[in-house]
Amino acid sequence: MTQPQAAARGDALHRAATRKALTHLLPLLCLAYFMAFVDRTNVGLAKTQLEADVGIGAAAYGLGAGIFFLSYALLEVPSNLIMHRVGPRVWITRIAITWGALTACMALVQGDMSFYAIRFLLGAAEAGLFPALMYIITVWFAQSQRATMVGLLYMAVCLGLAIGSPLGGALMEMSGTGGLHGWQWMFLLEGGFTILVGLAIWRLLPDKPSEATWLTPEEAAILEDRARVPTAPDHPTLRGNVKVAFGRPFILALATVYFANQIASVAIQYNFPSIVESIDITRPFLIGLVSGSVGIAALLGVIAIPAVQRRVRNEVAVIIWCSLGTAASAVAYVLVTAPVARILLIDLAMFFLIGVLPIYWSVAQQRMQGLMAAAGLAFINTIGLMGGFLGPYLYGWSEAASGAARSAWIVLVGSSLLGVALVPILHRTVRREDRAAQARTARTAATTGSDA
Repeated sequence: MTQPQAAARGDALHRAATRKALTHLLPLLCLAYFMAFVDRTNVGLAKTQLEADVGIGAAAYGLGAGIFFLSYALLEVPSNLIMHRVGPRVWITRIAITWGALTACMALVQGDMSFYAIRFLLGAAEAGLFPALMYIITVWFAQSQRATMVGLLYMAVCLGLAIGSPLGGALMEMSGTGGLHGWQWMFLLEGGFTILVGLAIWRLLPDKPSEATWLTPEEAAILEDRARVPTAPDHPTLRGNVKVAFGRPFILALATVYFANQIASVAIQYNFPSIVESIDITRPFLIGLVSGSVGIAALLGVIAIPAVQRRVRNEVAVIIWCSLGTAASAVAYVLVTAPVARILLIDLAMFFLIGVLPIYWSVAQQRMQGLMAAAGLAFINTIGLMGGFLGPYLYGWSEAASGAARSAWIVLVGSSLLGVALVPILHRTVRREDRAAQARTARTAATTGSDA
């Protein structure tokens, strides 16, 4: 067999193996992330009812919504290091079962302190889920496929917004059944289903291609081979390599850009239902239905923006334009008064905020692998989660201080402009990282040649 024939056979084998991995893994991973997103954000649907039923005001709600991200962030890196040691199957199963149980416990909230406590524990339970899913993609898929795979995974976020909100609103209309409030039914049923998802992960998720019974040995081998990134640094331990995992300038720059993104994105996710309610939509199901429009906008974003990136082949340029689009949408929202226009501008902001996320993770995954990927991806997500804590808190504080939800959008304008300012720094650090990788490759080739 000639070399071109062998290469063509290898490509065909890799395509077939990738299709199998896509079919078996992505539905399961998307279901897990869908439920995570529904469980963490549907508290927004309960915002008004929590205030009426147990006395949780706007500022307390903002702190409780955001405190989830504080515990999540504190435990993100340790959680992902444990995942790397015990395997994704065991650890994601543990994550799903514990966060499902704590979501159900939200039905027991009696006031500010119990709200804070359960939200804090929920963040601790879910810590590590998203970087674990990102790590799985680095183990199973080649770099050229990863932006697409991350985009498919983010569709779970979009469906969580588009379907989860109307579903949560429908569950809340069970108010009075069995003597429970509607928001209690919502948390109980969503938490119970999440526990079932955890059991499905235990049964169906292999840790790596060589453990998948639905792959041939040849298919497993070629998936693992092509998932490796030869230019990305990899080390078996963190000792002596902390800077490689956490301190490379491009990692710090990307984490900071992601931080700014999450301030705006999470603030919208947790407060959009109350914005919808403020325009005289009162039925829980209708509030959820209109709130789900941001999910449709986000879905269009994760389809369109990675497609644009594949065409222009310039990740940083795409990030710049998305940052500018977010800032323009936020500024326009502050200036307009028409309710329909404001809803559409929120949707447009989420088109950019969610649609750009696969590009962020593609930038990271291209330059990480192995333990360094498990640690580095978790670190980037940790910094982003701090933005997830800050966004709802600042929004709630601004709303309480001014008495108007519209004025709280200055938080979103500021975070969007911060993201725009940070992107040039990201551009410079990515170029520096790539030049260093090329130099390492050249030195390795020269050493190998001299040894020969």
